[in-house]
Amino acid sequence: MQTLPITRCRTDGFAGYALAWSPFFPGRLALASSQNFGLVGNGRLHLLGYQPQTRQLGVEKAFDTQDGLYDLAWSETHENQIVSASGDGSIKLWDIALNDFPIRNWHEHQREVFSVDWNNLDKSTFASSSWDHTIKLWRPELPHSLQTIPAHSACVYAALFSPSQPQTLASVSSDGFLKVWDLNSPTAASGNASLAIPAHPTEILSLDWNKYQPFLVATGSVDRTVKIHDIRKASSAMSTPTAMPGQACVETLLGHDYAIRKVAWSPHSATLLASASYDMSARIWNAQSPGTIGQPPQLQWSGKSAQSTNLRKVHTAHTEFVVGLAWSLYEDGLIASCSWDTETHLWPVR
Repeated sequence: MQTLPITRCRTDGFAGYALAWSPFFPGRLALASSQNFGLVGNGRLHLLGYQPQTRQLGVEKAFDTQDGLYDLAWSETHENQIVSASGDGSIKLWDIALNDFPIRNWHEHQREVFSVDWNNLDKSTFASSSWDHTIKLWRPELPHSLQTIPAHSACVYAALFSPSQPQTLASVSSDGFLKVWDLNSPTAASGNASLAIPAHPTEILSLDWNKYQPFLVATGSVDRTVKIHDIRKASSAMSTPTAMPGQACVETLLGHDYAIRKVAWSPHSATLLASASYDMSARIWNAQSPGTIGQPPQLQWSGKSAQSTNLRKVHTAHTEFVVGLAWSLYEDGLIASCSWDTETHLWPVR
């Protein structure tokens, strides 16, 4: 069940925060990183190259920023463009074919920007979320945002577009809510979500949509659990947008010892889900095994902790918090992880 990395790459002095594989080139990744664990200091955007034949991973190019980088997303229309989220509240658009400076710089958020996500259906827009409680929508060619949504009552840790509905967005926050937004609705601009699901009793740090069953959303929380929610259960059972606690949850995955910083569904499988945690591990789960959806979790005990029996792999080669995960878009069974130990690992899930 334990895995070792196929290959690894160090970015000395810069702790990894987020990873993304290029949608255009199989062996190209981008890494958002920060000095001093993102608490103070500069940031750096790294372009990494992976050679499958030799199993080598290395830094090909780097761009420095004046504040830490927390997230990034590749453009869905331009093979050389990346948008990054920064601790100083700015969002930068980079062209990796050029040197040194971003080609656009937006600074509308009042606090740290913690996530950016490019719409892979509409392709012309991307979203950002911030500790200032808002989500903003953008077009890369415009000097200002398209829309600002007062989304939560606290930090918005992540906002992601639906893989099946280009005008649907989900967000999670330190207020414990998973919210679903209809961007076509005029009420979204005033902060009225289509669905507001009290998903965890404490902060939610990450979410991801299932690409094959887009009514399923996974969340990872400070409460050490990964939960899978069927948003149809919330929408069909309630006459008001706010669901009851636990109403939409169809599966809870146990096994991490500390907060879960990242969750990511596989782009190649409807059931494989990855998670990364402050317990210095990343895990692969076979979520929703046939016949078990909605059933009480099957548990086994490891020491004093319970863990779900559908745990498939554990990656413990990192020596600090594991905060970023990205599945290869081209090679089934390959995943990348990044950590505050300044290492990026590529490792197999099978």
